[in-house]
Amino acid sequence: MRAPISVFLALILAASVGAQTSEALPAVVSPQWLQKHQKDADLVVLHVAFSRRDYTREHIPGARFIWFSWLSPSTPDGSTEMASIPEAVQVLEEIGISRESRLVVYFTGNNVSTTTRTIFSLLYFGFEGRVALLDGGLDGWKRTGGSVTKDVPSVNRTSLQLELRADLLADAEYVRKHLDDASVSIVDARSKNFYDGSGSGTRPGHIKGAVSMPFSTIVDSLNQFKSRDELEKIFREAGVKKGTTVVAYCHVGQQATIVLQAARLLGYQMKLYDGSYEEWPSLDEARYPVEQTPVSDKP
Repeated sequence: MRAPISVFLALILAASVGAQTSEALPAVVSPQWLQKHQKDADLVVLHVAFSRRDYTREHIPGARFIWFSWLSPSTPDGSTEMASIPEAVQVLEEIGISRESRLVVYFTGNNVSTTTRTIFSLLYFGFEGRVALLDGGLDGWKRTGGSVTKDVPSVNRTSLQLELRADLLADAEYVRKHLDDASVSIVDARSKNFYDGSGSGTRPGHIKGAVSMPFSTIVDSLNQFKSRDELEKIFREAGVKKGTTVVAYCHVGQQATIVLQAARLLGYQMKLYDGSYEEWPSLDEARYPVEQTPVSDKP
């Protein structure tokens, strides 16, 4: 007996949907994009926050809670570090993430860097092409008419194996060896006063040869990433050349991930110097040099 035409149409539609949802995610997606794809079977929306209370107050329907420090635990000195593979596996399995999941991650309030740090951690754990930032965060979602809820979705635990991308991290020795490498751009993502040397602390200033690109210049007043043209101009005017590998640092390896998210959006190869300026000035001054912006060069 021949199957009804409706069955064939259903099979074609299912294949079409599967092909669409298997496409790689861009680095940043709009609220409109998420509204269109919210019900994709493989899409997982993650609400990044410092406390579950923030999540239970309101969140995007279907979103799952992920505490910022689960993938980026804090050290006693206040720095952030990558979770171990067993720690990351436990967290991601418990919130129902599999190797087939595509992840859209968003922030609340002004906490852009907590979310870009979470995204960077997910990239480090092998989710390249399958993790995106929701532009403008929860506020951006609500501004465009997106609904919110207090309902917590039911999630089935998964079984997960991670593929570590250790090449996304740079240590102090890597940075030192590439200070004069024209194929590498060392980028200081801290506020300009810290780069210049006006800030306090051990050996104030910046890593010798690093260019300044304050993380705050990457997003606009609504915490949306600036346009591609604007970002390309920011990178160009900072002295970051096309084709170079961007190695960014900040105070403790968090704010720099905003710059790295922009670099990813523009197609640069990238690395995070996770030790950042919490570590560099404490190292041997002769081997790990620091410089300050001359007073005459400061705005």
